[in-house]
Amino acid sequence: MQGAARTRKRDFPWWLAAAVAIALAAAMAIAASDLYRQVFSTVAKGIGITVFVTVVGFALASALGLGIALMALSGSAWLRQIARFYVEIVRGVPILVLLFWIAFVGAPAFVSAWNFLTAPLQQAGWLGELVVRDVSLLWRAIMALTIGYSAFIAEVFRAGIQSVEVGQIEAAKALGLSRVQRFRLVVFPQAIRTILPPLGNDFVAMVKDSSLVSVLGVADITQMGKVYASGSFRFFETYSVVAYIYLILTVGLSLALRALEKRLRRQNMQA
Repeated sequence: MQGAARTRKRDFPWWLAAAVAIALAAAMAIAASDLYRQVFSTVAKGIGITVFVTVVGFALASALGLGIALMALSGSAWLRQIARFYVEIVRGVPILVLLFWIAFVGAPAFVSAWNFLTAPLQQAGWLGELVVRDVSLLWRAIMALTIGYSAFIAEVFRAGIQSVEVGQIEAAKALGLSRVQRFRLVVFPQAIRTILPPLGNDFVAMVKDSSLVSVLGVADITQMGKVYASGSFRFFETYSVVAYIYLILTVGLSLALRALEKRLRRQNMQA
């Protein structure tokens, strides 16, 4: 009994208690200062854009990454080679470089291709000509994050799917389940327990990397802080608040993901 009590005391999340105390102290300091309140109210306007970019970008990256992973595990050598080429090339390009490439090279190329393919419809008056400025910088940034993270997420899905025992798949085949049914009912429910922790890490990383969209002028948290600091020269106060908001988002998300992992682990033990 005493040993169990000592173990619980040792395992108590003291780091979380310290983090909460610091967060509360920072919140009180912000509330007590007119300057910090002004900085916070300005920077907080970008929270919605940051959350939108992260959620939409991660959802699209997960869908694309799952497709790439299934290609990498397919029976076609061509599909496997294409998937491996995509993963290795995209993973080797920094997110910031990819962001600039998609924004200033990929978007104009897409517009040109679209106008070429829809030229008959445009001549008939059914469609208008698309110009580069019609493709918003926000969506260019989202597509860059989608492509950049899909390569990493594809490897997470591939490893998780391959972690399922072959015997489980063979048993599903013996029961007469189709390929889609085997994946939906047998493979994916087991693989998700392995996939979830690294997938959650990628989600947290995307929250931070979403700050890169500020280089395109997208009004996220970082961009709002950059604009305020450049106008007021309050760099310390501004970027302290920016860091505080990002920490609240990332630490809160990490705790939620950890709780979900524990819940899945308990369900697995009960099963």
